[in-house]
Amino acid sequence: MKVVLQRVARAAVTAEGQQVGAINRGFLILLGVADGDTEAIADKMVDKICKLRIFEDENGKTNLSLKDVGGSILVVSQFTLYADCKKGNRPSFIRAGSPELAESLYEYVIKKCREYVDEVEHGSFGAHMEIDLVNDGPFTLVLDSETIC
Repeated sequence: MKVVLQRVARAAVTAEGQQVGAINRGFLILLGVADGDTEAIADKMVDKICKLRIFEDENGKTNLSLKDVGGSILVVSQFTLYADCKKGNRPSFIRAGSPELAESLYEYVIKKCREYVDEVEHGSFGAHMEIDLVNDGPFTLVLDSETIC
């Protein structure tokens, strides 16, 4: 499982011309699922994400978690995080999880995030989406279950 996490002042996702999710202060999570990923891996990733202390305290130190600041989460599926660009100029996505597995774990991650924070929004799995965001910092992290779990 791979995640690109962006600390945002606000973010919104649109699918088929309709806004399907929007948040203010919090995390935009781009989520990629690989074959072999499990709910146990998702549990560890969500726990790490939701406990990250990357918001500034009164002294300007990144010392506060998402819950500490009353932040929200916007989760968007993104199989392209598993692009393999080693050969040629057209990426291969052979390492990305099957659509069935990816959708199942995507829904599971959304459910688990709701155990940590009150507001969790999401995109439309498998749809072409447009994302608008204001990156706060910018502060962007790349998390990979191979190095976290």
